[in-house]
Amino acid sequence: MTDETLPRQLAEIVDDFQDLTEPDRLQLLLDFSRGLPELPARLKEHPELLEQVVECQSPLFLSLEIGEAPERPVHLFFSAPPEAPTTRGFAGVLLEGLDGLPAAKILAVPDDVPDRLGLTRAITPLRMRGMTAMLGKIKRKIRESDG
Repeated sequence: MTDETLPRQLAEIVDDFQDLTEPDRLQLLLDFSRGLPELPARLKEHPELLEQVVECQSPLFLSLEIGEAPERPVHLFFSAPPEAPTTRGFAGVLLEGLDGLPAAKILAVPDDVPDRLGLTRAITPLRMRGMTAMLGKIKRKIRESDG
């Protein structure tokens, strides 16, 4: 069922969600929440390097490090409080699905990826918009880095 428009690792995550019932999808999202790593010290000590995704109901901050051409690999960093498991879970999905990919591959990811997780009935539309906004901000920051 893997979607050819998605990078392999993100397509596998979408497939994992799609293979589950709705309650199990929420559990998987919680697992991604628990797996979100701490920020590296260089970002923890410099919160000004993080940008808030204001569309998220819970405070979520992100930062990108974009490597050199031609591939321009993108590394993602997220910060969200432990009491925001949905937001942390969405960040975890994006981290695992996109981290380390070339900038062009991330820019080609369809904007409806959050909807493809099959959580729209279990998660409020406002929270779903938050994940869409995370992906949008990542893409915007990549485009801005193009000069």
